[in-house]
Amino acid sequence: MKNPTQLSLLQDEIRHRYETLSKRLKQVARYMLDNSNSIAFDTIASIAVQASVPPSTLIRFANAFGFSGFNEMKQVFRQHLMEETVNYTERARLFRRTSTDGHVIPEKPAEILNVFTMVNSQALQQLVMQTSSEQLDRAVELLNNAENIYVIGLRRSFSVASYLTYALRHLERRAFLIDGLGGMFTEQLSMVKPNDVVIAISYSPYAQELVEWGAKRGAQQIAITDSQVSPLAAFSDVCFVVREAQVDGFRSQVAAMCLAQTLAVSLALNNAKEEE
Repeated sequence: MKNPTQLSLLQDEIRHRYETLSKRLKQVARYMLDNSNSIAFDTIASIAVQASVPPSTLIRFANAFGFSGFNEMKQVFRQHLMEETVNYTERARLFRRTSTDGHVIPEKPAEILNVFTMVNSQALQQLVMQTSSEQLDRAVELLNNAENIYVIGLRRSFSVASYLTYALRHLERRAFLIDGLGGMFTEQLSMVKPNDVVIAISYSPYAQELVEWGAKRGAQQIAITDSQVSPLAAFSDVCFVVREAQVDGFRSQVAAMCLAQTLAVSLALNNAKEEE
C-alpha cells in the first residue's frame, strides 16, 4: 500500500465534499483532480483559464479547504512532486521548473545559508505561535508517567527520533528507538504495553507502518507531524503540527529538533522538581 501524502489526503477530501460544492467550485475541483501534475508548474492565471473560472474562484476554492490562498494550496501539489523525486539533483532542477513566482533562486553556498537561516527563523517563530502550553504540558505528563517510551521515526524522520531517544536515555528513562532493523518492525512494536507511550514522527509521505499500527493503539501516543490532516493526528493523544522550513524543495528539520529538545529538557526540569 502506498504511503498517504498531503496531496492524496487533500484529493480524498475534495472527492468527499464534491457534491456539496457550488457549480463554479465543482469546475475547480474537477480540474484539480484531473490535472494534479500540471498544477505545480502552471500560474494561477493559467489554471483559471483552463478551469474556465475567474482567479477569485480559485482563491474561494482554496479557502473552502482551509488554505489562506491558492498559492498555499498549490504548494501541496508542488511539494508532492518534490517528494516523488528522490534524487537531489533532479529535485533542484524540478524546483527551477516550478518556480513561477519570479523570485530569485539562491545559487552560491553563502546565499543558500542566508536563505535557510531566514526561513528556519520563521519556522521557529511559527512553532512557538502554533504550539500551545497545554499540548506541551500534556506531552511531558505522558512521558513522565510512562513505564517505557518508544520512539518511531522512519526515513527523513529518523534523525529526530534518534536524537529524542538519545536525550531520553540521558534522563535515565526506558526509551527505545523503533527502527525496524532486520525487518523486525512488527516484533519491536509488539513489546508496547498500555502503560507505555509511543512518540511517532512522520511527515508527508506518511509512513504506512505508523498509520496501520497507530490505528490499533494499545498505548498513549504523541505525534509529531506536518499537517492537521495527517493520519497520525487521528489517533494521537497529543499532536504537534510542525511546519518545517524549506528551500529549493529541501526541507529542514530545525523546528522538529527544537520541539524534541523542548520535550526532553522540560522532562529533565520536571525530574529535578520531584527530587527536591
